[in-house]
Amino acid sequence: MDKARRGRRAILFGLGAHVIKVGLNPVLIDLMDRGWVSGLALNGAGIIHDFEVAFAGRTSENVAAQIKGGRFGMARETGEFLNDAIRAGAEEGIGLGEAVGRMIVSSRFPYKKMSLLGEAYRRRIPVTVHAAVGTDTIHFHPKSSGQALGQTSLTDFFLFCSMVTKLDGGGVYINLGSAVVLPEIFLKAASFVRNKGFRLEGFTTAVFDFNRHYRPAENVARRPLGRKGRGFYFVGHHEIMIPLLAAALKTRRGRP
Repeated sequence: MDKARRGRRAILFGLGAHVIKVGLNPVLIDLMDRGWVSGLALNGAGIIHDFEVAFAGRTSENVAAQIKGGRFGMARETGEFLNDAIRAGAEEGIGLGEAVGRMIVSSRFPYKKMSLLGEAYRRRIPVTVHAAVGTDTIHFHPKSSGQALGQTSLTDFFLFCSMVTKLDGGGVYINLGSAVVLPEIFLKAASFVRNKGFRLEGFTTAVFDFNRHYRPAENVARRPLGRKGRGFYFVGHHEIMIPLLAAALKTRRGRP
């Protein structure tokens, strides 16, 4: 990663929602400030946890207990704020990540400085959000719009593709804890970028997760690499592995 930063190649992070849920936003925000993050990609659940951190200072609920009575995911504020932001983003032709980041920055939420999307928006670091319709609690909220959700998420897919082009020649893509959605997004982005005539060689990928999963292993650490790329898979709990990664990066001197 040090070589990528010195060579001004992209360093992209794909985040599963659990990374946010376990409280690692401050670690990643610190890496933004130190020049180690060129862009972020999240799944749909990521914006839910990130919003709730900004709004209430904590996130998550007891799914096993709440789902028995049909109460899981029924928080009014989460659905209202996020769906309003997504609708506004669609009306203005911007992506889902930018729309939510802008909403958080312009809010009076007491913990908004702990938001990945908000702090990335303030630093002009692109964030893309890749929604799978029906997987997130905000999709069954009365304000949810399939048209707005699809439009803003598709906008973000093509933004992510533009970010992936910058991996060529020494960039790094790190998948932190997404077992399905982001590995599939990364594979399709690599295919699309190459189909459009861009060279995509000589980059490195790494997966960090607490289990070994098929899609990250194949679609991040093996299949997209080309002839000269390298892929790695690290197994361990996010609360241990990601701070260790950050500590290792912070020992590198200077900025690009």
